[in-house]
Amino acid sequence: MNEIKNLTLGIEEEYQIIDPETRELTSFISEFLEKGAVLFKDQVKPELLQSQIEIGSNVCRDIKELEDDLKSIRSSLGSFVEQNGNKIAAAGTHPFSHWRDQVVTDKDRYHGLFDSMQYVAKRLLIFGMHVHVGIEDKNLRIDVMNQMRYFIPHILCLSTSSPFWLGEITGFKSYRGIIFEDLPRTGIPENFDSFQNYEAYVKTLVDSNTIEDPSKIWWDMRPHHTFPTLEFRICDCPTKADEAIAIAALIQALVAKMIILKSNNQTWRKYRGSLINENKWRAMKSGIHSNLIDFGKQVEIPFKELFNEMMEFVDDVVDILGSRKQIEYLENIIENGTSADRQIKIYNENKDKLDVVDALTSETLEGC
Repeated sequence: MNEIKNLTLGIEEEYQIIDPETRELTSFISEFLEKGAVLFKDQVKPELLQSQIEIGSNVCRDIKELEDDLKSIRSSLGSFVEQNGNKIAAAGTHPFSHWRDQVVTDKDRYHGLFDSMQYVAKRLLIFGMHVHVGIEDKNLRIDVMNQMRYFIPHILCLSTSSPFWLGEITGFKSYRGIIFEDLPRTGIPENFDSFQNYEAYVKTLVDSNTIEDPSKIWWDMRPHHTFPTLEFRICDCPTKADEAIAIAALIQALVAKMIILKSNNQTWRKYRGSLINENKWRAMKSGIHSNLIDFGKQVEIPFKELFNEMMEFVDDVVDILGSRKQIEYLENIIENGTSADRQIKIYNENKDKLDVVDALTSETLEGC
């Protein structure tokens, strides 16, 4: 199993910047870049809105290295932001702040997005986590992407953290997913026969002035346009660092299994995107409490049962990857709920969304 020992990892997360008095989102990123650029270098970047901040880990050799790096970034960033009168929160949406009140970051990239997407871009007050798994071989990257499409809803179930939108409980565990799919070139990627086939698709879009470059392809999973990685973009930003690391460990383990299947001239069965989207809808709606469709058996099965099957499926690679401790934290999510479940529970106790924000800012730095 030497082919899976060099699956490098990286994480990008988008955090909310919170005013500790009002608990509203607050514009801070320009001030941060002036004061904190030297301290954080290229690990912290602006995002579309001034109330968002994006972090990126280093390229990490294994999950323990990624865990140390992510927790260090969260801790350092949290301290710096608090020293400047604000807090950070990790969640897919804010419990009540409105997109109309946000200030756009003054960069050509973001102004261009607003010009082309108009009202759709204005509503993108959402926060995600992207997990990168290094796969040097381009055709293998595409093959793994084709196989991993099936697992996208399963991964989303575990990361849900966006039950609120503009002060309302939406009835969804991941309303971020609903908002993001207003954009073009989102959702489950289609199957590609080879990397060359994917490049031909990209060339058609570029030559027809549909996109400038592949960075404007926003699928739930994509070959990264700069790095030799497969980028998983489906996740809401998990609130606790341990949740983020556990999900990254699961993604790495599933990728490892797909590579092993490929090396044995086997493959995970590929299903229609329309079928996978049925499961994605269920995942957005109910998270870990959903019933997902087992396409082979053509029946719906509680996600928690599918989770157990998934854990058994990756069990033979987690020790090789050194991720057993981190991946076992997923059991805690199954037992105690995702961030979305906790947010709803806190709100239902006394109907105060300020308490929800306080819990988010506290949990974001928990264990860091």
